[in-house]
Amino acid sequence: MTVKRSFWQAIEVIHDVVYFAPDAKQRYEAIGLKGYWMGYVASRSAALGTPPPEVVIALFHGFAPRMIERALPDAWSMAARDDILATRLDLARDSLAAGLADSDVDRLAKELQAIWTSLDFAGKALAAAHASLPEPEDPLGRLWHAATILREYRGDCHVAILTAAGIDGAAANALAVADGRAVPNQRERRGWTEDEWAEAYERLHHRDWTDERATITKTGRAARAQIEDATDRVSASSFDKEAQGRTITLETALVSAARTLEASGTVQFPNPTGTLAP
Repeated sequence: MTVKRSFWQAIEVIHDVVYFAPDAKQRYEAIGLKGYWMGYVASRSAALGTPPPEVVIALFHGFAPRMIERALPDAWSMAARDDILATRLDLARDSLAAGLADSDVDRLAKELQAIWTSLDFAGKALAAAHASLPEPEDPLGRLWHAATILREYRGDCHVAILTAAGIDGAAANALAVADGRAVPNQRERRGWTEDEWAEAYERLHHRDWTDERATITKTGRAARAQIEDATDRVSASSFDKEAQGRTITLETALVSAARTLEASGTVQFPNPTGTLAP
């Protein structure tokens, strides 16, 4: 028994609503931050406290270091950590409310909480940080909180697989673009220069994962699939039988919720997260 990919994809969609909220930039600016990007970096990393850029660069993996350094540590002197976290949670609540009006949000939140509280967080620093935050009292907040912990849990495992395979942040993003998983302007969205991007494709070409035109090869597509499969295996390794059973029970409802969010335009594909729709 394992955890199906569609479960993880649905979790990603529910979490991702905060990245695509049309008023995210304005809300972060209202509490003192400078624009969308600073809001993204600060709000996603604030679960760790007020970390220095070096820590966030390591945990986020796929972003050019200069992108993180644009936001940190300045963000911590411009807005209070509690205000940053509260703004992010409010964005999540409002976005989910717009797309999940008919979903059994309370049940999903309770079941997902039962899953994440049973997991081993060793080596999953970003997920553990989010798990340490107070659980929201409302169903929408609890649903997003639980989905976020699980999303970052798999994300931490994914970074471990990528680094173990010797795939740096630029190459990981370049491969996602070649595979059609990420948006064409992923380079700009993740802060890599044209030279860094070209060098990333050279490394991929050296592995025979892309050809000289930066098109993914059969070998590259198979390697990309193996990376996802390995991430799934590692992510599910601490799911006991009860937790795995819950993912099966929840899969249909979660996928339905994710597709509702996609149909409403709350989350669109492809997008910079490189995740496919469930």
